[in-house]
Amino acid sequence: MASLTIRKLDDGIKSYLRLRSAKNGRSVEEEVRVILREYCEGSPAPTASPASSPAPAGRTAIERNNPAGQASVTLIIGGGIAAFKSLELIRRLKERHVDVRCVLTKAAQQFVTPLSASALSHERVYMDLFDPGSEFDAGHIRLARECDLIVVAPATADLMAKMANGHADDLASAILLAADRPILLAPAMNPLMWNNAATRRNVMQLRRDGVQMIGPNAGEMAESNEAGVGRMSEAVEIAAAAIDILRPPRPRPLAGKRVLITAGPTHEAIDPVRYIANRSSGKQGFAIAAAAQAAGADVTLVTGPVELRDPGGVTVIRVESARDMLHRVEAALPADVAIFAAAVADWRVANEGEQKLKKTSAGTPQLALVENPDILATISKLTDKRPPLVIGFAAETEHLIDNAKAKIARKGCDWIVANDVSPASGVMGGDRNTVHLLTRDGEEFNVDSWPVMTKEQVAAELVAKIAKAVEKNP
Repeated sequence: MASLTIRKLDDGIKSYLRLRSAKNGRSVEEEVRVILREYCEGSPAPTASPASSPAPAGRTAIERNNPAGQASVTLIIGGGIAAFKSLELIRRLKERHVDVRCVLTKAAQQFVTPLSASALSHERVYMDLFDPGSEFDAGHIRLARECDLIVVAPATADLMAKMANGHADDLASAILLAADRPILLAPAMNPLMWNNAATRRNVMQLRRDGVQMIGPNAGEMAESNEAGVGRMSEAVEIAAAAIDILRPPRPRPLAGKRVLITAGPTHEAIDPVRYIANRSSGKQGFAIAAAAQAAGADVTLVTGPVELRDPGGVTVIRVESARDMLHRVEAALPADVAIFAAAVADWRVANEGEQKLKKTSAGTPQLALVENPDILATISKLTDKRPPLVIGFAAETEHLIDNAKAKIARKGCDWIVANDVSPASGVMGGDRNTVHLLTRDGEEFNVDSWPVMTKEQVAAELVAKIAKAVEKNP
């Protein structure tokens, strides 16, 4: 027979067939043929998957469409030079454990090939509204509904105009008209097209319709000597925006709490040119600040000189010396939690030179050193404005746990995060860390040793423990 027509299937079997066909990169009709052939050849008949039973009430869209809980995106690639970025977007979404099915408009095929999109997504690519294989079960409806999010990147002026006015003359616009899922557009076009009155009207209408957008960004265009607002957002930006829509809001256990953090080294001037410093990169402190902010805290980060981008949503105060850092820390109080991750220089020069020190026949100049203020001990021993939870860091090169125990007792803090910073560890300036969290229970110390983690993972784990402590002792 030339074609199959199957009617009156219950929803469970339809769901099973669609999932199986998508997994194998075939149309539903092709998949039914395979099942029938396997059955006739004596293979066991397929059993119903968990997806074939009705979804319990209360399940999320992700759980309904993908029983394994993995999010899925229908990515519509519009026809513009920015379409090449869509290939990077597929990779970014896959990195974030998102399944991607691609739809290429006719114009998009002038810039990217179906083979490229299929190779990256590991899925069949859809192009034609009147494809007999996909339209066996109304493929444009399936692509619009069997996903958790529809992303259009690039969203051209033409495609946005079709959306705003309800046109559906190709597969992409038919999917968008039939969609009951969130839609994220990444516009990309020439600045004059973006600023055209018709485009502005369409953008306003789409936003009123609940369509979400990211970009466009400002920058140079593909056309020679053209620049302005119209560049498609970068793939990593679009992927991040998609994840924000797909994932449920993260818990914010530190909402309403003030968290004060120090990070980085301090620079102690010898003269106008030279200074005493250490190898701290500030990465761990910055990661903790970002994790605390993500947990809902109002975060103030006091940092020495580092070459790191400020974490979003965090108040960042930049200082040079230990004395500067102490002054700004005291000014930032009160706080509910204070975390001292900075590698503060223990000493400074007693008499900073007003001019550059020169070599002379008298030999090496004598530098008299004096001790810097101990920021952790100062804040830990406050009688007024002491944070309820004070956490220090112990960066050691030997006798790690013994030195950390001595430090927590000497400084008067509540917790110590101890880490080995010997050259062989690669922690100073690196991206990974191995830490031991020391807490006090009366006169006894509890030591919680963590495996090797990225500094972001260490930050997330530490913030999670802080949240539990704050909840227990509000």
